[in-house]
Amino acid sequence: MRAARVSGTENYAEEAPELLERYESISFADQHRFVMHLIPTAPSRVLDIGAGTGRDAAGFAALGHSVVAIEPTEELRRGAMLLHPSPMIEWIDDSLPDLAAMRARGEEFDVVMLTAVWMHLDTQQRSRAMPNLVALVRNRGVVIMSLRHGPVPPGRRMFEVSAEETIALGQPYGLSCILNRAAEPSLRQPGVSWTRLAFQKAPP
Repeated sequence: MRAARVSGTENYAEEAPELLERYESISFADQHRFVMHLIPTAPSRVLDIGAGTGRDAAGFAALGHSVVAIEPTEELRRGAMLLHPSPMIEWIDDSLPDLAAMRARGEEFDVVMLTAVWMHLDTQQRSRAMPNLVALVRNRGVVIMSLRHGPVPPGRRMFEVSAEETIALGQPYGLSCILNRAAEPSLRQPGVSWTRLAFQKAPP
């Protein structure tokens, strides 16, 4: 019997071949042009949560960073490993809001990236996810995320999430907002826009 899907990954397995092609059509540098200045130039440890097709993980690896890529959808994870067979990338089957497998390792990262991920969590899940996420960030490390706005594709589970809510959610856990770029139109989805957020974790 097939295991139940992780909440928020509905239809991703079925659409994996199309998604692998679509996500890879936009380069890492283009997708993240507004936050590239926040990525360390020295080799660092990066956690890519909801890594999808591996485009971002491969982009970080190409810059010399060591990456742990988390992707709960097996079909995407398998396709990503074939597309980007880099020794700099370690693939993990784990998911928000608990990140149980990752947290059990007790590691901390210089950069934690969430591209098109946070909107899959409902209000309760976002509240549960934030402390688990922050626990994986090194002091003075950065968290970079994008928030999606616009119509939800049929069969998908997504929620409208504001920058204000996300910033407020991170504050009690030591996350200070260092970038809040207002919604920019999507490069490939009419009617969809993305807010870019970045945070730095303050020392205790």
